[in-house]
Amino acid sequence: MLQLTVLREQTEQVIAGLNKKNYKNAAGEVAALLELDQQRRQVQNEHDTLQSRANSLSKEIGMLMKNGEREKAEAAKAETSELKQQTKALAEQLSSLEDQIQNALYKLPNLPHESVPFGKSAEDNEVVLEHGQIPALHEGALPHWELIQKYDIIDFELGNKVSGAGFPFYKKQGARLQRALINFFLDEAIKAGYMEVQPPIVVNEASGYGTGQLPDKDGQMYHATADNLYLIPTAEVPITNMYRDEIVPVDQLPIKNTGHTPCFRREAGSWGADVRGLNRLHQFDKVEIVQVTLPEKSYEALEEMSSYIQGLLQKLELPYRVLRLCGGDMGFTSALTYDMEVYSTAQGRWLEVSSCSNFETYQANRLKLRYKTESGKTQLLHTLNGSALALPRIVAALLENNQTPDGINMPKVLHSYLGFEKIS
Repeated sequence: MLQLTVLREQTEQVIAGLNKKNYKNAAGEVAALLELDQQRRQVQNEHDTLQSRANSLSKEIGMLMKNGEREKAEAAKAETSELKQQTKALAEQLSSLEDQIQNALYKLPNLPHESVPFGKSAEDNEVVLEHGQIPALHEGALPHWELIQKYDIIDFELGNKVSGAGFPFYKKQGARLQRALINFFLDEAIKAGYMEVQPPIVVNEASGYGTGQLPDKDGQMYHATADNLYLIPTAEVPITNMYRDEIVPVDQLPIKNTGHTPCFRREAGSWGADVRGLNRLHQFDKVEIVQVTLPEKSYEALEEMSSYIQGLLQKLELPYRVLRLCGGDMGFTSALTYDMEVYSTAQGRWLEVSSCSNFETYQANRLKLRYKTESGKTQLLHTLNGSALALPRIVAALLENNQTPDGINMPKVLHSYLGFEKIS
């Protein structure tokens, strides 16, 4: 959530940043929000003035009664009663204005970092680097949705029977591949200094607002209405919310956590090659890395996280590229995002497998996640996270890129986790 002080003091920069994110009517909404803030400050001033007068009169009444000035005391009591009614009305007005301001702030996305390129869609994203060689496949190579049927390792029809589209069953070597990847990703994160946590996979409304999924993605989340709990779209939500309403000691920074969870997203489509097979699911597994850092360290941390994720892709021997997302393709809460995409050879296209983002103070302001400076002043921290990694498209690329006429070779780094070297 953007800070009101930033909107007041850097209004033009805020509008320019929102425009870079292609936010509609940025100038109008910022102006309306600042008008509400001005009204709130005026009402607050009136409330405080009347409250101060009422407090003074309350003290005077006792003295007047003690001095026998009953008539003046009764007049003071009458004025105090009237002031209480006025301050009550102003308090209600103030509460309404604060709610309106909060709701308006929730609707504004984070401002993009200065390095974010202009653009409206994924076509305008900037390719930062490419790594690895795209393999040449044998004649008759298959896309992964045909490979999984050939080797009987993932069952979409069974998932559709039991749950619905986008909830596949993994079985045999497919189930073992899932488990191997999860354990490999967690072990690598621990080696890199991340603390493993196993968080809940449902969160309350406050947690959804804390990391910015609510209200922005309300319709895309699975909602257990009876308990007002949400199935998580990513482990980012519970892991980051561990520090909601906390003042973190500086000597504990940076905080580096990792966790594996299933992830649930209602927005998955059901048509076209882009969403076929494992390309887009309603439920999938992912290992997440999360950092909480000092503001001056956060972009160094972002580069470190990006390099770490790239290292995983290199160990899996997958060709990949890194994109810096343009303003129009960035997430609601992000200030700067790198996407990592692997090349899926049988499909002939790049598949996103990770987003790595710096949110600066946007989430921390919602979370009230702070630290104290050497002078004792309380300041907001910066939060970051990255997929390290999401499994479905990694599996799709591993199956397609490593297929041979007599089986699918697995990368060496997974052999000890899998207990086999080839799917056959």
